[in-house]
Amino acid sequence: MSRVALVTGGSRGIGAAISKALKDAGYTVAASYAGNDEAAAKFTEETGIKTYKWNVADYAASKDGIARVEADLGPIEIVVANAGITRDAPFHRMTPEQWQEVIDTNLTGVFNTIHPVWPGMRERKFGRVVVISSVNGQKGQFAQVNYAATKAGDIGIVRSLAQEGARAGITANAVCPGYIATEMVMAVPEKVRESIIAQIPAGRLGEPEEIARCVAFLVSDDASFINGSTISANGAQFFG
Repeated sequence: MSRVALVTGGSRGIGAAISKALKDAGYTVAASYAGNDEAAAKFTEETGIKTYKWNVADYAASKDGIARVEADLGPIEIVVANAGITRDAPFHRMTPEQWQEVIDTNLTGVFNTIHPVWPGMRERKFGRVVVISSVNGQKGQFAQVNYAATKAGDIGIVRSLAQEGARAGITANAVCPGYIATEMVMAVPEKVRESIIAQIPAGRLGEPEEIARCVAFLVSDDASFINGSTISANGAQFFG
């Protein structure tokens, strides 16, 4: 029986590429999503990957959603915490609501995703955890104090989980993508996009599939001694 992998935010963008890469690698994949029913249905129709709807910012909803996945597919042995949002604003204009929304999804949402499956991983003496952080969690970014704080915190989560899980056969690692050619990035004005690319020594945006390949490696048996690490995939924009 193939191992079961959960990818949060797994039906669009980088998450969709990760879900497809893991399915192609032989895993049974469940992709969670927060709100876009149409996109999720289309994703399932095109890929055959089951999608499940819940808000990762809500612990009870996450626990219930994970229970549904396990009832359908079996114990979750691989978790890719990818779900995330932005609420950008310069710090002097950032509202408490903008701060809290991003904290709840990007940081607390990682706890809510991993915590319910952690006991089962420890009991079975196997687990793979990958958290999708960001280059901006490594270097910071103007108008993203909230986002950068959460993505830096995500790195701290995996470094700590790695130490707790290592003897139980669990690895926890982070991937920090740079600027990737997702719908969100491609939707920004062309001049803004050109200014972003000008900061990337590789001279281009990354592709979602390039991030997916990092994840597929980290959850494989070949990566069993890689634990608490951060993979930077940013075209040499930043060395963290």
